[in-house]
Amino acid sequence: MAALKLIVGLGNPGAQYDRTRHNAGFDYVDELARSLGASWQLDSKYLAEMTKVNIAGTTVWLMKPMTFMNRSGQSVASFANFYKFDPKQILVAHDELDLPAGVARFKLGGGHGGHNGLRDIIARLGNIKDFYRLRLGIGHPGSATEVVNYVLGKPHPDDQIRLARAIDAAIAETPKVVAGDWQKAMNLLHQFQAD
Repeated sequence: MAALKLIVGLGNPGAQYDRTRHNAGFDYVDELARSLGASWQLDSKYLAEMTKVNIAGTTVWLMKPMTFMNRSGQSVASFANFYKFDPKQILVAHDELDLPAGVARFKLGGGHGGHNGLRDIIARLGNIKDFYRLRLGIGHPGSATEVVNYVLGKPHPDDQIRLARAIDAAIAETPKVVAGDWQKAMNLLHQFQAD
């Protein structure tokens, strides 16, 4: 794989969305930045909070789009196009309804699965789907009609702990992903269970 250049966490800006299920991607990049001693700066050109870090000897940009979830692709595509990043040099971390809380999975490509942040990124990259994803399980409320309120709500404290552990496990494997050892990172993360 090409060296990873951009790691994007998806979420909604604003205190009212802090630590909600839909902000699991923000939580991952926040924790990754914190572990590397990096601090965020608002980049008005890309409508995103950005920071540059060194992971596995590689310079990597971390990004939190400030556009709200449904327009995440605006930040991602403009930045990737300016720096001429290949989609396979991008990792997008997002909440995943189809995985239980405490489960994290790396994945290459695929559809958006109804996730509006992914849908917008795919559309704005020119319908290109083959970027890497980090799927952070949040569980499913059981009914499609409950999904909006569910993702915008805060997890049960037990699920919050499981999600935090899954994020820690993903961060532990992130240097392997950046270094190009995708299969090993995937295998190790997929063995992890938060309970």
